[in-house]
Amino acid sequence: MDYLWSPWRYQYIVNIKNTKHCVFCIDSSAESDEKKFILFRGKYNFVMLNIFPYTTGHVLVSPYEHVSDFSDCSPEQTAEMMQLAKQCKLALERSYEPNGFNIGMNVGKCAGAGVEHHVHLHIVPRWIGDANFMSIVGESRVLPETLEVTYQKLRKFFKE
Repeated sequence: MDYLWSPWRYQYIVNIKNTKHCVFCIDSSAESDEKKFILFRGKYNFVMLNIFPYTTGHVLVSPYEHVSDFSDCSPEQTAEMMQLAKQCKLALERSYEPNGFNIGMNVGKCAGAGVEHHVHLHIVPRWIGDANFMSIVGESRVLPETLEVTYQKLRKFFKE
C-alpha cells in the first residue's frame, strides 16, 4: 500500500472544525496577509489562495461583507469581483500555463458550498489529465508545490 503525506492539510482540517468564525470574514490589518495567503485586498473584495485546493493555484475572490448569496452583492462588489477574477486568470496563465479554467461559485449547501454563509468565487486552473486516477479512484490529490510557493509565484501579479 502506498501512502501520500500532506501534513499541511491536517492543520486546515483541525482548524476548520474548531473555528467559530467565518474564514472569509477577515480583519482590516494586512500584517498577516502572507500567513493567511491573502494575495490582494481590493475596495470591496479580496483574493486569497484556497488552503484546501483542488489544484495548484486554486484562488478565491470574496467580498469583505458577509453575504451568503451572490444576488445580495452590490453592483460595485460584483463588478470588482469579476475584474479580480480576470486578474487571477491572467496571473495563473502567466505562472502555470494551464490548459483551461473552472471559474464559478457554489451557492448553498446542496450546490457544494463548503462555506455556505459567505459567498466566494473559485478560479481553478485545469490541465489535460488532471482528473487522473488519484482523484477519481484514490480520492486524493497530489499537489506539486506548497501553498507558500504558490503564494510567492502569484503575489507579484497583485501588487497595490
